[in-house]
Formats: sequence, structure tokens, C-alpha cells
Amino acid sequence: MIDQLRLLVDTDSGSYNKEGVDRVRDHIRSFLVSAGLKCETIPHTRFGDALRATLGEPDENRRPILLMGHRDTVFPQGEAQRRPFHIEGGRAYGPGVADMKAGLVMNSFVLAAFAKFGALGPLVGLYTSDEEIASPSSRVLIEQEARRARAVFNAEPGRPSGNVVTGRKGGVFMRLAILGVPAHSGVNFEQGVSAIEELARKISALHALTDLERGITLNVGLVSGGTSVNTVAPHAHAEIDLRYLEPQDRAEVVAKIEKIAATSFVKGTKANLEILGEFVPLVPSAASRRLFELYAGCARRVGLTIEEEFTGGCADSGFAAMMGAATLCATGPCGGKAHSPDEYLELDTMVPRAQALALSILALGPP
Repeated sequence: MIDQLRLLVDTDSGSYNKEGVDRVRDHIRSFLVSAGLKCETIPHTRFGDALRATLGEPDENRRPILLMGHRDTVFPQGEAQRRPFHIEGGRAYGPGVADMKAGLVMNSFVLAAFAKFGALGPLVGLYTSDEEIASPSSRVLIEQEARRARAVFNAEPGRPSGNVVTGRKGGVFMRLAILGVPAHSGVNFEQGVSAIEELARKISALHALTDLERGITLNVGLVSGGTSVNTVAPHAHAEIDLRYLEPQDRAEVVAKIEKIAATSFVKGTKANLEILGEFVPLVPSAASRRLFELYAGCARRVGLTIEEEFTGGCADSGFAAMMGAATLCATGPCGGKAHSPDEYLELDTMVPRAQALALSILALGPP
């Protein structure tokens, strides 16, 4: 497992690095094919191709269990060379080591074990390419597979506590562009219309939409604008992060954001709002709670005590759950500090988490 993890971590695979993301696919495909699984590449011209591995033949009467994971990371080209995979004191380090290349390795070894010893029903492994940018090419594939699945395990990293995730917020990521009128700030200031002033007023209105009691947050995390210090700003831009709990809250808050975008606080400005990507929330259901109880019971058999957690972070598991599939997230090996140079993986969780997953698949029984 460590050798395979090293291979994946030492391969750069930022979301927009199609070549690198596809190299990770090739490494995984080679392992799976050698283990006897049937693999299908689902091509994409802009983002990395998806990889679908199957064991057994799913049909209407034999619904599969789906194991999911994404191959992309948030890191730039060259990061794997700057700080390659290494181990210190029982922890592994390197770009994407926990989020979520360890989960890909775990899923692959579980699939390989069932290929060797036999499974009670069909299994599908889906390895996607662009989760870190809200899965623009992968969402439809996830939804297709989840519609057919009787259970879904998403191998995002287990929490530092060792717990798994049964609930997540939804997220909408937007770009707001403002146009003003340029003018010399000393000579003819009065002829200018400041896009930056307009953006500042819009930001205040956007942040006022935050409602912590309802789990709704608005964050303008990136801003830019203007051309020089002595020019009234002709343009300004902002990127907005909306998080919410309940699916029905999305439409309400987005409508308010659109109204703010359409309102000119500074006369003469124009604005354009664009949705860049989004995740739906992972909402617990009766079926997902039963799946958690089954998984937690199986984990106890290998010495793990696992509870459920909620997180404000987003993931592909929401897309699967929205299709009605019983879904459990963060079943991968445990780690922390994702998206940072200090990201780590607890190596001693790789085998027990794989065992818990395999036992859960067995406990679900035949379809």
C-alpha cells in the first residue's frame, strides 16, 4: 500500500493538470487490471479522464456497491518534486497524501481483495478527476453511478478524530465583475465612476446575508480591481463562497445575491454575476444512518471506535446522496491539514480502515 501511495503522491495532479491527473489514472488502472478488475476510461477533453473499475456485472436486480474517490489535488505543477512523499514518525507527508490519494489506494486494495477472494455482489470503483474545483466533468458520472448503487462509500480522508462524515454543507462559488468609468483622480475625478467603491458596498451587503443560526455563510475571499493609484477604478472583481445547510436555502440566498449584484449602489456602474461551480449538501437520511451504524459496527471488529461528524466542507458525496443512495463520507485513512504543506496521513490507519470498509461490504450481503 505504501509503495502505491508513494507512486500517486509523487505524481503532480492539480485539477487543471490533465496530463498529471491522467497519469494517476494510469497508475491506478495498472494496479487494478493486474488484480483482475475490468476497467473503463471515460474520456474528457479539458479535465482528467474518469476511471470506472467493475467487479461482477451490475443490473437492475444486482445493484452494485460504489466506492468513490478523486485523483486531483489543489497543488501546482512541481509540488511533488519540491516536497515528495516521505515518512516521519508514523506519518506520511506529500501533496494530496491524505486528500485523497490514500483513499484511492485503500479503495483499490479493497477491490483487489474482493477480486481475489470473491464478492457477494457487484462492486464499482469510480476514480474522478476534478473534485477540488466542484467536479464540473465528474458530477454527471457520480450521479449516474449513484442512481444504480445500493450503498456509496466516499474515501475522503477520515477525520483526525478517526470519525467519518455523515453531513456536509452545500457550496456555491461565484465571480462578481464590476464595470465603472475611468478618470484621472486628480484632474477630473468627478467624471469617474469607481468600480472598487461599488464592489465595497456590495461586499457589505453580501456579508450581511450570513445567518449563522441557519448555517448560511457568505465569504468574499478574493478581490481585485483598478489600474493605478491615481485612476478612478474602471473595473473590480470578487469571488464569493456561499455555504448552506438545507437544499431549499440555496435558491433563497442565491436570489438575494443576484439582487445585490443587479443593484447599483454607485450610479453608473454595471455588474455581472457568474456561478463558477457548486456542491450540494450531504443531508443525512434514514438509509445513510443505517449505513453508518453498519460501518461503525464493522469498524469495532477491527478495534476502531468511530462516530459520525458534520463538516462545513463540501465533497462529491452530496451528489451521490442527492440521488437517493445511502452514502457515507470520509471512510478513507485518517489525516489532517489538507490543502497545506503540512498535510499528513496517519499510516497506521490504512489497513484498519480498509478492513472496516471490506467488512461493511460483506455485511451488506448479496444484492
